[in-house]
Amino acid sequence: MKIAVYSGSFNPLHIGHQAIMEYLTESMGFDMVYLIVSPKNPIKLTVSAETGRERYEAAVAAVERHPELKVKVDDIELDMPAPQYTIKTLDALAAREPDNTFTFVLGADNLADIRRWRDYGRILADYGVVVYPRKGFDMKQIKETLMQECIGMQGKQYRICLMEDAPIVDISSTELRAAFAAGIDASAYLM
Repeated sequence: MKIAVYSGSFNPLHIGHQAIMEYLTESMGFDMVYLIVSPKNPIKLTVSAETGRERYEAAVAAVERHPELKVKVDDIELDMPAPQYTIKTLDALAAREPDNTFTFVLGADNLADIRRWRDYGRILADYGVVVYPRKGFDMKQIKETLMQECIGMQGKQYRICLMEDAPIVDISSTELRAAFAAGIDASAYLM
């Protein structure tokens, strides 16, 4: 099977995440999306008030409310020793399921920091990435920057796909948490 690996804090999981997952399976030919709830992003300094397990359980409940989605919430990172680097997660998935092919999914905002990621060249070469649009990020410019990056890393073939036609849902988990903290009912945006 062709699996899209979509990783994040998902605190909370919202309709923007859902739109991306639907696009991956309905428009990009992925058989399944593995939703990986990350306990702690090794690059981000902030720590979530909710534990990885709590966010995992909330994601499972959200996905169960949408049986039409081709999504599996996977807890692989919850049992991995910290820090949970993307390359370690992808390698563990490939070892666990050698008959599947895995491609990593990330937002245009995260792509700007990819040089800070552990073994990012291996992620691009061994697994490939699918990049979804984010408000304020020019996909055309990202494509040009990536092409220059890959030219500078000769000897390997990189798999990079931009979801240029994917919908941009202008909502973030950070905004939702702030709304709830202010007493605003933003539940319509939850998945």
